[in-house]
Amino acid sequence: MEYELSVLTVSLLVLAGFIAGFINTIAGGGSMLTLPALMLMGMQADIANATNRVGIFLQSVAGARGFHKHGKLEIHTVIPTLLPTVLGSLGGAVLASYLPLTWLKPALLFTMLGMAALMLVQPNVVAPPPGTPVHTIAERPLAWFGLFFAGFYGGFVQAGVGFIIIATLAGVLRFDLVRTNALKMAINAALTAIALAVFVVREQVLWVPGLIMAFGTVIGATMSVKFAISVPQSVLKWVLFVMVLASCGAAYFS
Repeated sequence: MEYELSVLTVSLLVLAGFIAGFINTIAGGGSMLTLPALMLMGMQADIANATNRVGIFLQSVAGARGFHKHGKLEIHTVIPTLLPTVLGSLGGAVLASYLPLTWLKPALLFTMLGMAALMLVQPNVVAPPPGTPVHTIAERPLAWFGLFFAGFYGGFVQAGVGFIIIATLAGVLRFDLVRTNALKMAINAALTAIALAVFVVREQVLWVPGLIMAFGTVIGATMSVKFAISVPQSVLKWVLFVMVLASCGAAYFS
């Protein structure tokens, strides 16, 4: 497939990747920027959706490593989340390689609007106060289905999946926002790896623009980790709220 690479388009990809990597690490919705940036180069929606996963995967790995380095990501919390997210991602990615991306737009809007309303009415739902006990998936089986849906949605379209993961980890399992974002990055790396593999097999990934954008996402994610661990949870809560609303608007008008 033909696409245009120039100083302008390369700069656009790196900038969009940087912003997306930063906001994806502490909230979500970065693909609302990267997908249009890829499509501006002349890519069809399915190719842009597949190519976008290169940056998402590398950004997620960089973010997870950063949080782990600062002691905010424990490996034993990651392992129980892998089965539901990987299963969901495989199913979603296979469908995405054949079906229009607009099919899951209502689900994304419903999830994000619900999260925004909860954050206004009961902010502790997604920002548990210090000392709140953390639950396991065995104790809260609803989390299994939440992660499966997150994996399915993430495998299908990616844009906004971070909000679904946050709703499950903070709202159901009661992780604080810093550890929620740390675990979210590890989960996102796993589900994106599965989706990316499906798209590679289907020959839908354009590696050059994908890696150019990934350069920006990795830098953005690395800087975002430092921001996330240095600010109060109340700041992260309002950043998340603003990004939820912004992503709602972007999803509605796209």
